[in-house]
Amino acid sequence: MTSRIAKTLRAVYNKTINSIAFYPALIAIGFLILSWLMLELDFSETGKHIKSNYSWVRLKDASTARTIVSTIAGGIISLMVFSFSMVMILLNQAASQMSNRMLESMIGNRFQQLVLGFYIGTIVYALFLLSTIRDIESGIYVPALSIYLLLVVTIADIFVFIYFLHYVTQSVKFETIISRVHKQTFNALKKACTVTAFSDKNIPSSGEQIIETSSSAYYQGFDQKQLLDAASQRNGSIKLLHPPGTFLLKGQPVAIFYSEVPLKKEDKEELLLALDFYTGQSINQNYYYGFHQLTEVALKALSPGINDPQTAVLSIHALSDLFQYRLKHYPKTEIDDKDGKVYIYLTERGFDELFRECILPIWDYGCDDRYIQQTLKSMTVQLLDGNPNDHQVQVLTAMLSRINEKTINKD
Repeated sequence: MTSRIAKTLRAVYNKTINSIAFYPALIAIGFLILSWLMLELDFSETGKHIKSNYSWVRLKDASTARTIVSTIAGGIISLMVFSFSMVMILLNQAASQMSNRMLESMIGNRFQQLVLGFYIGTIVYALFLLSTIRDIESGIYVPALSIYLLLVVTIADIFVFIYFLHYVTQSVKFETIISRVHKQTFNALKKACTVTAFSDKNIPSSGEQIIETSSSAYYQGFDQKQLLDAASQRNGSIKLLHPPGTFLLKGQPVAIFYSEVPLKKEDKEELLLALDFYTGQSINQNYYYGFHQLTEVALKALSPGINDPQTAVLSIHALSDLFQYRLKHYPKTEIDDKDGKVYIYLTERGFDELFRECILPIWDYGCDDRYIQQTLKSMTVQLLDGNPNDHQVQVLTAMLSRINEKTINKD
């Protein structure tokens, strides 16, 4: 039961932090707390003293206070609707010309979420403030300090809106979107590929017991602590058969557990609970999705309806930088406990698999375009100059042979 709850919490956590509403909700709650603190200050003896001794923060007319707050609330609502209507239009344009997968990266842009949160927070602050304004004889009980802070926040909203217009028009450019995906993928790649020398895995050869999927879904990874505990408690080790991001049908083998003690049905279920299956393509959690998104952009750009080779070239350049890093860095394929005993063996995509999945489709689409030929040839030659191992040389040489053969035949 504990493992099932932990798995549910992991799924909810991943879905929550990747939601467009996560940061705006946090900011709105922050503004709500700020409004409460400001009202406490307004109605405290310190607040009364400030309003009594400084005439420029004195606001005696409750009707004027209501008008100011309600006007600001309505204005910020209009500002927010206009801003994000424009964003939706630009997102639709980018999705139609690049790839639907790019939308996740654009919608999940932190700056846009912070701006949305700032707008919503201002509205929450204003509405909460509006409910506290009362008609009384003494002006010191009108929350003047809170209202003046609202005016300052509103001025800040206006300047944020001006910069937001500039930011959105720049961020929708293809080179900016490609650069953002490239940066996210590179950061995820550096986090995942921390080993600089490839080593063969010393996997046990006896006591194999197959663990199958309980439903069709995308395998997205696992909870390391939970899987280590589950394997060590059963005095065995587990080999995960597929890299994260693989779609598996119901009943397909997902792992092999090595132990001389037969696993019960409950044991297999416990091990499966440590594995995560859900939809979505978060680059921060799996760099593989970043490679594929850049490939999709290049393919869409080379399609007859778009016919934009330069965008495809930008994607190839981004992929080149990622492949150069992957050339000499490998993901960790063994996970041990604090005593150094290996309990988990991983399956990861090799350089050759990534290269074929990403570059060969681009070549199939753009092999007759000299622009693409030159770009792919330059990329392959530079990767060969990076001292790859024998297996990587074989993959790159085969690609270079394709390009040279096509170029010669075309000439």
